[in-house]
Amino acid sequence: MWFRSDDVGSLQVRDEMNPIKIPDYMEHWLTRITRREDGSSTIELAIIFPILVLLFVGTAELGRLFYTYTTLSKATAVGARYLSTSRNVVNGTSTEKANAKQEAKNLVVCGIKSTSSTACNGQTPVVPGLTTANVSICDNYATACSPALAGGSVKYFKVEITGYTYSAGVFNLAQKTGLASSTFYFTLKPGTEARWMQ
Repeated sequence: MWFRSDDVGSLQVRDEMNPIKIPDYMEHWLTRITRREDGSSTIELAIIFPILVLLFVGTAELGRLFYTYTTLSKATAVGARYLSTSRNVVNGTSTEKANAKQEAKNLVVCGIKSTSSTACNGQTPVVPGLTTANVSICDNYATACSPALAGGSVKYFKVEITGYTYSAGVFNLAQKTGLASSTFYFTLKPGTEARWMQ
């Protein structure tokens, strides 16, 4: 047992038979070693850092997911709004109807009002990897939706994104965590329903 002897000013080991006196310089050295905390913060950082990085990456990916979904949702709203004000999509010839739907698809993908199916080629889509093939347009009078839109005399359109898979960005969480890619990167399917206003 270690203790400080008040009269001598040094540590002593008490043994029944042989008391050992430790000099002051050794006492100082032993105290420094036992109370030293150099490097403990580095060790704590090494333990916590991977968890902090994973939390940061997860937050960034979650934010990117919300951004992608809301951007797609707003894009479908633009297409649905266009169809709700188009006369040709209901009363036009079959070519005019097809052209109105193609214009809506181009508006959803790249913001260009064009009847060409290649209008968005070479343009920057609203989100990476989105094409007009990912845009589905259905209604309650000619092209049935699944699930079906409400019937009746009022005409409704639904513009929906189909087959668009949210993909990994700079950080691939599936690789870092060892989980399946579909856990983090899955198909997004936003859609907007609008009433024909004519």
